[in-house]
Amino acid sequence: MSRHPTEPPHHGVAGPLDGVRVVELAGIGPGPFAAMLLADLGADVVRVDRPGPSPLRGDPVHDVTNRNKRSVMIDLKSPEGPQAVRALAARAEILVEGYRPGVAERLGVGPDACMSANPALVYGRMTGWGQRGPLAALAGHDIGYIATAGALSMIGAPDGPPAVPVNLLGDYAGGSLYLTTGVLAALLTARVTGRGQVVDAAIVDGTAHLTAMFWGMLAEGTWQDARGRNLLDGGCPHYGVYETADGGWMAVGALEPQFYAVFVALLGLDGETLPDRSDPRNWPELRALFTRRFKTATRTRWTSVFEGTDACVAPVLSLREAADHPHLTGRGTYTEAYGVTQPAPAPRFSDTPGTLRLPPAVPGAHTPDVAHDWDVPELLKDHC
Repeated sequence: MSRHPTEPPHHGVAGPLDGVRVVELAGIGPGPFAAMLLADLGADVVRVDRPGPSPLRGDPVHDVTNRNKRSVMIDLKSPEGPQAVRALAARAEILVEGYRPGVAERLGVGPDACMSANPALVYGRMTGWGQRGPLAALAGHDIGYIATAGALSMIGAPDGPPAVPVNLLGDYAGGSLYLTTGVLAALLTARVTGRGQVVDAAIVDGTAHLTAMFWGMLAEGTWQDARGRNLLDGGCPHYGVYETADGGWMAVGALEPQFYAVFVALLGLDGETLPDRSDPRNWPELRALFTRRFKTATRTRWTSVFEGTDACVAPVLSLREAADHPHLTGRGTYTEAYGVTQPAPAPRFSDTPGTLRLPPAVPGAHTPDVAHDWDVPELLKDHC
């Protein structure tokens, strides 16, 4: 099934953030993703790249997180570099950086330096540990942040190690999305008051914030502080994954009674007397029944059985399989753009949809254009 091609260049409003200027000081992971989200929504994002190879050493033309951006090359260790960044910041509404605490200040592009010429600037800071605290100066990665925040302990089987959820939970959910929310909220305030502010987006804070519901359940005694024993962490037999005869997997989320009834009927167990699912003591028996039943047919077969029903059962798809799923192709969730299959902009807007206007920015490729468009001649003095 073919995926939707990218939309043609949009000559009207580019998205809900059309006209918003954003400076991104190049980094890896959650900072670039947050800036990509702003760019997808129409912001004019200028990424400040440094001379030398990419930190990830990949081909920049395939770095989807740099789509819809323009790139300038600035050496922040040169005499002219910091001034060029400050000139960009003076013309921007948002700046995003992901250095360790104190590094931007030492380079001459910290909040005080950038906001002195632009008091309305929103200065977004993306770190793992935050700008202060005992661990603030230390290195880290997603896995350590979500471990410290308590989230990693919740994922996995009760008799095995915690399962690593790639870097979606910390970097992007607890990091990028909170940074984006923070800078947009601060932008609203700045437009009313004329005063910008610093947004301290720490992955440990965002990840901890994501667990809010479970702290409430802990307080009322409906959640155990141990993985694989609860309703939503795989402990419940009607909310989990099951292997099929061909080694595939099916995801079951039949929580509500009416959906559970459809699930067991289509699974072929409606004629049997099943133990009470509301009693966790019966969960091992139910899991064994479901496990044996799913092993009797292939993933394709079970997909056809449950498709179009309210059983709340779905096949576990790989990335490439997901891009070809009829529902996602029908919505244009994935698209082909600039030779790469990638997610389309999200969320959707009725009047000002996000678009894929530009391919991933090659470092330094747009320096002359940005110097002209933003009226920053300092970029040409430092053009590498």
